[in-house]
This record gives sequence, C-alpha cells and structure tokens, in this order.
Amino acid sequence: MTPAFFDLSGRVRLRVKGADCFRYLNGQITNDLRKATATTALQASVLNAKGKLSGHVFVVAEEGGAFLLDADAEQRETLPARLERYIIADDVEIEEVTGQCSVFHLIGAAVPDGLESAKKVMANRFGHPGHDVWIEANAAPAAQQQLSAVAAFFDGSSAELLRIEMGIPRWGAELTDEIIPVEANLEDVAIDYGKGCYIGQELISRMKMSGQTNKRLRGLISESGAPLAPKMRLWTHDGPPKDVGWITSAAQSARLGKQIALGYVKRGFNDDGSQLLARLEIDSEPVRTTVVPLPF
Repeated sequence: MTPAFFDLSGRVRLRVKGADCFRYLNGQITNDLRKATATTALQASVLNAKGKLSGHVFVVAEEGGAFLLDADAEQRETLPARLERYIIADDVEIEEVTGQCSVFHLIGAAVPDGLESAKKVMANRFGHPGHDVWIEANAAPAAQQQLSAVAAFFDGSSAELLRIEMGIPRWGAELTDEIIPVEANLEDVAIDYGKGCYIGQELISRMKMSGQTNKRLRGLISESGAPLAPKMRLWTHDGPPKDVGWITSAAQSARLGKQIALGYVKRGFNDDGSQLLARLEIDSEPVRTTVVPLPF
C-alpha cells in the first residue's frame, strides 16, 4: 500500500517490572512472551477465567527484564485493574507510562535516518508489516515532520477506514468482554497454542480441539449501497426471520466503492456469499448484505 504513518500516542502504555514479571505476565496473556523482544512487538489477548476478553495488547521487552504494554485508550482503567487482580505474592509492579513518550506507526517505508534516537519496533497493526517509532514526547513534532517526508499521515478517520477494510478488530467495537479472541480471528496473531498455562486457556484449548465457534467476525457489503451502521442486527434473508448477528463497525470505502462493515455472524449463516438483512429495528427498512471474507 501507499506509505503511511499513524499517531498512536493516545494509546495507554504500561510498564510491567519486577523479579517475577516474566512468569507473571506470561500467565496472563494468550501468546508466548518469549517472542516479545526489544525490536519486535508481540500481539496478545488478556482473558478472564471463562476465556472472554479482558484486554488486548502489544508487548515489547525492555532491558533489565521489564515489559512495555500498549493498548487502546479505552482500556486505561480496566486493563491495569485486571492485571493487578492476579498479582498475589509476586514481585511485580505495574506502572502507567503513557505520558513519557509518543508513538508513531509507519508502514510501507523505511524509518527515516533522522530518527536515530527513536526506539524502532517491528509490529503489524493494520494488516501490513510496519514499525512503531517510540520517541520522547517533546521530540514528537520534529519526528512527525520527518515521517511526513516519506509517508502520508493517516488521521483518526483514515486509520479507522483502513482498519475496517483490513478486518482488524478494535477494542470497544469488535473486542469486548463478551467476545472470545478466536471469534475475532485473533488465533493466528495473538494466540500460541503450545505455550504454558494462562488465565482462560481451558476454553481456548477446547475451541481449538473442536474447530468450531458459535460466531465469527466477518466482512459485510451492502448490496444496494444503503448505509450500514454499528448495532444493526443481522437477520436471515429467506424463511422466518431469525436474528443471526450484529454489525460492529461500518464505513464507506472509496477504494472499493461500497458500503462495508464488520460484524459477528453466527455459525451456519457466516459462509462466504451468505445473504443477510441488516436493520436497526425489526420493522425498519432492511439493507440486503452479503457476507465476504476478510480483509476486503
């Protein structure tokens, strides 16, 4: 894609440190913490005991054995509380460090030579390999100017459209405390089935063995071009009306020339090409939609 960069400074950042932090944190996340390095970010989910999401993070290792976590801003209160709940007799400290630096994400181009002082971390946040650029907050304006020389700046609305087109789930939309990470298509990027025990592992392992989910995040396209919107319910197209899912995010894609959406669709109705009706109310005018694979 065209080189682009994003300002991720609004995301919450936590430092987990202490003599027991590796053992403790590895028991809280779905991925294998050994894969997190100082130059490669690890994507992982944080679950409750029932296997549902309590958070979703990117993890980077630091010198001295500490780890930096970054998560969507909506998790600023809930994620630290969830992590601290399982610190029993561990030598572990969780510190919020959001204001200590700014973070940009660059895809489609090399990090400019002028950013020698920045911390550069490989990460895949929008369905394309890229680099996080960690810089001191007071150096952020200069860093943004340097990045603008090699890539286009994607503001919040542009980043949201790209996220939807790439089928990337976001906290507060596709990712909530009612969702199991496998349902959100996170198994390939955020789950390690061979690692040791972690909170919520039992359900994830059972789903792996059965190969089935009750619902799955899918792409949806409006056949008529009529707008789609979050919270629209999805109903069967043929036969007696049956509620089979809901829309989580929607946008008009200029690249595709279509109204598109992300949504959860129940098993048996989420095959590619399935026809569904989207509506806010049972008696409102329906929008005929087609289920499509992700990314769009």
